[in-house]
Amino acid sequence: MSYTAVEHPAAGYQKIFETVEELNEPISAEITGVFPSWLRGSVLRMGPGLFEIGDKPFHHLFDGQALIHKFDLKGDQVTYFRKFIRTDAYVRAMTENRVVITEFGTAAYPDPCKNIFSRFFTYFRGIEVTDNCLVNVYPIGEDFYAVTETNFITKVDPDSLETLKKVDLCKYLSINGVTAHPHVDADGSLYNIGNCFGKNMSLAYNIVKIPPAQKDKSDPIEKSQVVVQLPSSERLKPSYIHSFGMTENYFVFVEQPVKINLLKFLSSWSVRGATYMDCFESNENMGTWFHLTTKDPAGYMTNHKFRTSAFNLFHHINAYEDQGFIVVDLCTWKGHDFVYNYLYLANLRQEWEEVKKAAMRAPQPEVRRYVLPLDIHREEQGRNLVSLSYTTATAVLHSDGSIWLEPEVLFSGPRQAFEFPQINYSKCCGKKYSFAYGLGLNHFIPDRIVKLNVQTKETWVWQEEDCYPSEPLFVPTPGATKEDEGVLLSVVVKPGAERPGFLLVLDAMMLTELARAEVNAVIPVTLHGTYKPPSS
Repeated sequence: MSYTAVEHPAAGYQKIFETVEELNEPISAEITGVFPSWLRGSVLRMGPGLFEIGDKPFHHLFDGQALIHKFDLKGDQVTYFRKFIRTDAYVRAMTENRVVITEFGTAAYPDPCKNIFSRFFTYFRGIEVTDNCLVNVYPIGEDFYAVTETNFITKVDPDSLETLKKVDLCKYLSINGVTAHPHVDADGSLYNIGNCFGKNMSLAYNIVKIPPAQKDKSDPIEKSQVVVQLPSSERLKPSYIHSFGMTENYFVFVEQPVKINLLKFLSSWSVRGATYMDCFESNENMGTWFHLTTKDPAGYMTNHKFRTSAFNLFHHINAYEDQGFIVVDLCTWKGHDFVYNYLYLANLRQEWEEVKKAAMRAPQPEVRRYVLPLDIHREEQGRNLVSLSYTTATAVLHSDGSIWLEPEVLFSGPRQAFEFPQINYSKCCGKKYSFAYGLGLNHFIPDRIVKLNVQTKETWVWQEEDCYPSEPLFVPTPGATKEDEGVLLSVVVKPGAERPGFLLVLDAMMLTELARAEVNAVIPVTLHGTYKPPSS
C-alpha cells in the first residue's frame, strides 16, 4: 500500500479545533452498516472542547478545557453524549470569565479587580497546578478517572459523565505528576511513572503501583506505592515523560533530550505570562537513554547503560522479551527539537499550505524498533550484540560500558506520522506481537487510520475525503483466537456533512468499514480514551 500525501485544501480540519457546547442529554445516532451483535458498552473519549474564555483564547492544543465524550452502544441503538469536566480550572474560568489557572501554553490572566500589590503577592504564594484533565480517561479499580499529566486526576461517572471528585496523587505518592498512559498487569495492578525529588534534592523518576479493585471496596489509590526509583541524567532537569514500556519482567523508561527546567518552572510563576511550555528546553548533547528496571522484585539495572541518538518520544507501542533481549517499539520524532512547539492552535488552524510549511520545519516522525541485550560481557566490545534473526536493530558495547543502539525502521513516510498507537492490549501487552493500529497524522493533521504489521512492515489504511478520525481503539471479538480478530472504534469528524460527527467501526483484520453511527454534532479533536464493556 503506497503512502501518498493527501491534500486538504478546504481546511476542514479547522473545525476540530473549535469550541462546542456540551449536551443536556444524549442524542440518537443514525446507523449505517451493521454493528457486530456482541459490541455493546461505551466508548469514552477525552479532549479539549472550549478553546477560549470570553475574548481570551487558549493558545496550545493541550490548553482547551476538558470535554468528555461518550458513544453508548446498545445493539441497534447508539447515542452520543458529552459534558465538560467540572475541574477547578473550568469552574473558576467560567465564574470569573478569564483564564484563572495557567495551562500548558496559556498563562493565567490577572484578576482585573486586584491591584498591582495583591497580584504581586499572589505570584509568590506558590504554583497553582492545572487539573484540566483533557488527555485520557481510564479505570482505576472500579472507578473511572479523567487525567492529564499533573498530580491531579478527576473521578467521573462513566454513565452520567458527571464530575465526582478531584484527587491529588501527592497525598498518596512521592510524585510531581504521572503520565496519562498507565499500564495494567494481568492481575489488575496499574503501573505509572512520573518525576519526583530523589536523594539530595536531585530529581529522579518513580514507577508507582496502584493495586487492583479491593475486596473490601476501599479505594485502591489509598494503597498505592512507589515500586522503584530511577536516577535522572541531570540533577534539576528531568526529561519529559508521556509513556513508558512494560514487559512480563521489566519496565522500560526512555529518557529523552526534551527537559523540564525545574528552576525555570519554579521561578516562572512569579513572572506574569510564563507557561509550562516556557519551561521546556532541549539538551542538544544528550541523545536518548534507555533505562531498565526489573519488575518483581523491582530494582534499577545500573549496569545496563543504553544510548542512542536524540529523538522525541510520546508513545510506546509495545515491548517484549525474546531470547535474552528486550524489543521496544516506539513512535519517535527525530532530533531534540520539541514536537509540542508545533502544536500551537494558531499553527494547526492555518490554511493547508501554511500547515504544510510548518510541518516541514518540525522533527520527522518514524516508527522504530530498538533491541536491548540483557546479557552483556566485557569481551564483546565493538560488535553487534543483537542475534535475533528477524530484526536489523543493533546494539554495540563501547569501552565505557555503555551500549549504543541503532534502530530498525518499521514505518516511515515524509511528514506522515503513525501515532496514538494501540494494540490488542489484553492479549499482547509485554508479549511478542504482530499488529499495531494508529492514527495517521499528515503534517500533524489526523486524516487516516493505519494498521501496521510490525513483523512484515505491511500497512493497511482507512481514509475518506474530508474526514478527521481519532485514536483507534481495538476491541477483540469475544472468544477470538487471532491477534487482530476484532474491531477498531474511532470518533471521526466530517465537517460540512449533514451529520458531521460519527463513530466508525472497522474490521481490524482488513480495515474495512462495518458500520458508522452518525450524529448531528461537530465533535472537536479527542486525544485518548477507552472502551468500557457493558456493566455485568
